[in-house]
Amino acid sequence: MAKCRFCSKEITWMKEGKKNVPVETDGTVHDCEIFAKSRASTKNITPGSLSPEEIARYEGAINDEAQKKKKR
Repeated sequence: MAKCRFCSKEITWMKEGKKNVPVETDGTVHDCEIFAKSRASTKNITPGSLSPEEIARYEGAINDEAQKKKKR
């Protein structure tokens, strides 16, 4: 048993084909509205809309994080 991190309901994971699907205790597929809303609010970035300075800043942050993980 696991808990949904968004709504705290008890779920189990069942294998359907190649995918793992969350299933509630009553046997229905778990669809969480809070999760769907959180996915809709993510920021979408198109590559042409960023300036070279912003791209360099993002790449620098990613590389810094990777270096920190290597040192551990």
